[in-house]
Amino acid sequence: MGYICIHGHFYQPPRENPWLEAIEVQESAHPYHDWNERVTAECYAPNAASRIMNDEKRITRIVNNYSKISFNFGPTLISWIETTHPELYQAILQADKESRQRFSGHGSALAQAYNHMIMPLANERDRRTQVVWGIRDFERRFARKPEGMWLPETAVDLATLEMLAEAHIQFTILAPNQAQRIRKIGGRNWKDVSNSRIDPTMAYRLRLPSGRGISLFFYDGPISRAIAFEKLLDNGQEFAQRLAGAFSEDTRPWPELVHIATDGETYGHHHRRGEMALAYALDYIESNQLAEIVNYGQFLERHPPTHEVEIFENSSWSCVHGVERWRSNCGCNSGGHPGWNQEWRKPLREALDWLRDELGLRCEVKSEGLLSNLWLARDSYIDAVLNRSGNTVDEFLEKQAGRKLDGAERVSALKLLEIQRHAMLMYTSCGWFFDELSGIETVQVIQYAGRAIQLAQELLEDQIESKFLDLLSHAKSNIGEHQDGTAIYQKFVKPAFVDLNKVGGHYAIRSLFEPYEGETCIYCYTVQREAASNLCEGEKQEKKLEIGRARFTSVVTQDSAVLCFAALRGGDFNAIGAARALDQGQTYDQLESRLTGVFSRDSIAGVSRAIQEIFGNETYTLSVLFKDEQRRILSRILEVESPEAEAAIRHIYPQLIAILRAVTKTGVALPIPRAFFAIAEFAVNTQLHRSLTADELNTAEISALASDAQAAKISLDVPTLEYALRVNLEHIAGQLREHSGDVELIQKLGAAMDLARSLPFEVNVWTVQNICYDLFQSAYPSWQKKADEGDDAARLWANHFRELAEKLSLSVP
Repeated sequence: MGYICIHGHFYQPPRENPWLEAIEVQESAHPYHDWNERVTAECYAPNAASRIMNDEKRITRIVNNYSKISFNFGPTLISWIETTHPELYQAILQADKESRQRFSGHGSALAQAYNHMIMPLANERDRRTQVVWGIRDFERRFARKPEGMWLPETAVDLATLEMLAEAHIQFTILAPNQAQRIRKIGGRNWKDVSNSRIDPTMAYRLRLPSGRGISLFFYDGPISRAIAFEKLLDNGQEFAQRLAGAFSEDTRPWPELVHIATDGETYGHHHRRGEMALAYALDYIESNQLAEIVNYGQFLERHPPTHEVEIFENSSWSCVHGVERWRSNCGCNSGGHPGWNQEWRKPLREALDWLRDELGLRCEVKSEGLLSNLWLARDSYIDAVLNRSGNTVDEFLEKQAGRKLDGAERVSALKLLEIQRHAMLMYTSCGWFFDELSGIETVQVIQYAGRAIQLAQELLEDQIESKFLDLLSHAKSNIGEHQDGTAIYQKFVKPAFVDLNKVGGHYAIRSLFEPYEGETCIYCYTVQREAASNLCEGEKQEKKLEIGRARFTSVVTQDSAVLCFAALRGGDFNAIGAARALDQGQTYDQLESRLTGVFSRDSIAGVSRAIQEIFGNETYTLSVLFKDEQRRILSRILEVESPEAEAAIRHIYPQLIAILRAVTKTGVALPIPRAFFAIAEFAVNTQLHRSLTADELNTAEISALASDAQAAKISLDVPTLEYALRVNLEHIAGQLREHSGDVELIQKLGAAMDLARSLPFEVNVWTVQNICYDLFQSAYPSWQKKADEGDDAARLWANHFRELAEKLSLSVP
């Protein structure tokens, strides 16, 4: 048999707010919180628990695809998965352990250059740190050294490969168009294999200028394209047969490796249920003995390279012009905006290059006396990034400084290294990949630049922002209102800046609506309250004043300050707040006494003026709240204010829906006022959402509302409603997992499944299926055994569980 290897490059650009170190809500990902969550639900999690179906479309097995394929996860992505989806994270680590057992000790996970920087366009220092950080991140997670490393966009040059070889990386994967010529090792005559003519079924050896070497695999281009763009994943069996059909024993007298490489998101996110096609194809290949499934490390051990290769430098898999997509208007784009250009790419890179170099020089000077060597410290800083606990950071700083630093020195050292971290993050490749300067991916990299600038101005007291903006102004947007890079910076980046005062403002205003505990965390900041008082007036406490003092500390830089704060809310829910350190001679007691006195005798406007006089002009409103809190607080306000409006709508709803149903039934195109449909749509969707999120699902009410919507042709908010019911079903299933012997819970979940199947939209029951499949593996055998022995209670349990399994498309005997 020949060999087959499938590689998935699993990656998302870092989406964290650079000031909060967390991803804020992204409306475009609705109904999910953000795009990481959405892609995880559609791809990363399903590949850890993929279904294999029988001919009756029932699930016979749930398998972890990662254990049978070659894969890499971007370090910034898997760090997010570790925090937000620990079960998935463990499944990925377990898959690598299983692959080591399956593939002769060779793990399937590959490392990746840290934050997806285009390596040939990086300077030597960045290139080195990207490799070092990628390896250390990998070792911390997978508890072994990586054999291979994925290069972002497979962008390559000899300098990058030298870095990999120096770091003992054995191989990487490239596109067939990146090979220039080959010859047998020890041979004299080269063969031209340009234009993707290289035979991808073997490993090749590249001799480097230093005398080192590295193995290269060139993936099968046509099959990889068919998977990504030609709907090959529509059928798992055809996928398997296409792979097996690539062997050619007649023309290739060597052990053949058919291997492909695509974005991992192809399997589920780009192609719905693509992960199932992958699972089926792997199973079909193995069960029919079409080939042996291997990973790159195992194949390389069995069949070392017999040929050497030379490559085209500055080439990649996603730009036919080499690496121009990330520095010029080469013509590569998404194709969605024919009239646009990407002339902005060049000045954007030039501005960032200037900023990187200027920051490097200034940080080097500032680091004298703080760090023994700034660049060696930066290479090791990944250990602190991965674990910001006090002991880890203490040990890191003491080692890099050669002595114990005092508090101010610690903050300065950490700020220097954070400047350097963001100066690398700002080169994340997605910033140049798409069509428009104001796109979210490009704004994200400019935000990283903004964070580096802010830290530099705090620490170095050097006004480099103006020169950077002069350079950035040469990058022109395709959208008139956004003008250029400077306007985009002022519109989308500058308002996002966060300092301790702004965190204090958030704390103050949020306290008006929901009080904090004495000690709390606000993203990557800790808050320790030292004093607080609040005053309320009015029947509904609509007039409210919060006053307090607290220590605010950045977990990242350890910068810390004691701030006094105040926030005021009036009956119209407008709020004003402020926070800052008191001037010399001022005391908290004086501040509290003054504001308390003004509040007791003056109007809202008077108290507001007093806050501005005490704290200065830098005051905040509800807009200072970080996005997630802002959304949550505003939702609370709406909930408080909307019952009367909802009651009025419910009062007219029966008559309104009767009219709409009657008119729709006649088929006559009557000019019904749009407001009628708007009110009916609001009423149906609001009531359905409330019913679908209730602890007890009212089947009759939900069915009646769905019937109204269908009969009156009312549009349903399907994404929101589906997600609401899905979460409810998962909650019931979670209860069943905790109390697996509860027959009533089985019946409750079964009834909820009946309801889900009756609705005019498909409900994702992936998690519910996983839970019940696990129960089938763990609990069902013992219950069935008791039932076979005559236990009536066990027989009842087994019967109800089989009914539930039937509804979930599980194959249960």
